[in-house]
Amino acid sequence: MKEPRRNESGVRRLSLAEWDARYDELKAAGMAEPAYGGRLSRRLACGETRLATLKFDDSPAALRLWNFVLTEYERLEEARAGGEIIVGAMKDLGTVPVMAFALKGVRAFYPDGVWWMPCLMQGGDGLMETADALGIDESFCPVRAMLGAFVTGSQFPRPDLLTCSVGAVCDDFSAVAQRLSGLGHAILWWEMPRRRRPGPGEAAVPLPGGIAAPRAQVDMVAAELERVRGAISGAAGRRLDDAALAVGIRRANEVRRLLGRLREAAFTAARAPLPALEMLIAEMLAIHFCSDLDETRAVLAALLKTVEERAEAGAGHLAPDAVRVFWVNPAADLRAMNMLEDRGGRVCGTDYLFTHALDAIPEEAPPIEALARSALSDPMAGPAEDRAARILADVRRFGAEALVVSRIPGASHCATEGAAIREVVGGEAGIPTVEIEVPSVADAAEKSIGGRLQALIETAREGKSAA
Repeated sequence: MKEPRRNESGVRRLSLAEWDARYDELKAAGMAEPAYGGRLSRRLACGETRLATLKFDDSPAALRLWNFVLTEYERLEEARAGGEIIVGAMKDLGTVPVMAFALKGVRAFYPDGVWWMPCLMQGGDGLMETADALGIDESFCPVRAMLGAFVTGSQFPRPDLLTCSVGAVCDDFSAVAQRLSGLGHAILWWEMPRRRRPGPGEAAVPLPGGIAAPRAQVDMVAAELERVRGAISGAAGRRLDDAALAVGIRRANEVRRLLGRLREAAFTAARAPLPALEMLIAEMLAIHFCSDLDETRAVLAALLKTVEERAEAGAGHLAPDAVRVFWVNPAADLRAMNMLEDRGGRVCGTDYLFTHALDAIPEEAPPIEALARSALSDPMAGPAEDRAARILADVRRFGAEALVVSRIPGASHCATEGAAIREVVGGEAGIPTVEIEVPSVADAAEKSIGGRLQALIETAREGKSAA
């Protein structure tokens, strides 16, 4: 096999086939692996053929990250076989899992995460076809794959408790969840109000992320989460009390702080110490800890160590003058992150729709209120201008030189929000912006997407030269 080319700093991006040789090299050097470890290429036998088209970081920490994420559903099956309680937290993005993991023997997962399976399996999983047959067609967001997964039972064990946030959430997701309920899946619905700014003289409560909400809204969400607490307690057969919940919040915050340090180190380093693809996957762990909070902490710690060592040594991917790009929304096709880097762009700042799961949960407040504050800071629950303001602040903080808004096909929340974010951020920061739509498998659109990314990179370079 041809040796993958190293850059002058000694760091490589590897194809899946090249990772086999790297794996042998690491094992020969004495690399120890967790129980879920192994060659990434073994996942092809599971139908995850998209991996064969991606480029991966060459570190042991990245290998551990990928194996952790790709074995989640197998690990859930093992937990079920071991007698653990499984909670499915739909449209939640970082609240109910904190509650679930506060009780020993209970773990949560994110059924919505199956929206990436059509990408990983390049449409060969049949999930979209199943959703089509149930009336949820391609006019809906790719999260409709979740409906197919529940019906076929092919991706994850049926949860003992299924919760879903409703109200100020994506219309597509609400429709999918309602269809799921109609098929006989019992769902505990809990309501998230549309966050608004406190009126004159109205009691206000500070939220993570530097925003505020009316006291009445915080109290309402806290009451809803009390119902969730009762349901989790009932499923587990023991009370989830404030003491346990406070410990759970502290453990979740340990993960969030680790991730914060990882993002800060990666986005501010002189050159990219970890590719955009691995950073995207790492950030997703904040939502539900990939069904294992303790192992998430270990995975992130290993990534942080790698990033800090590379940053200190001046090592990394891409050229030192790669254009610094802020990326908004997760791409439905993971290969989009490779596309950006292949054209000389480097991700330095992100908003993947769950920035509230990156912020520490307030530990000074009563536990349920603290979780209510965190949930209300969800960028999708409030005005687009709140989200745009945070993006603008991070663009300036990380020195981003261009903005990409990745539109999710069919997603109702993407219809106008992207344009509003581009107008605010592009205008205030004075950087070029582009909005692209990335389908679950973007091969047919690669020329168009790649061309628009290339034009953005070139425009940003011209702006740097002119300055």
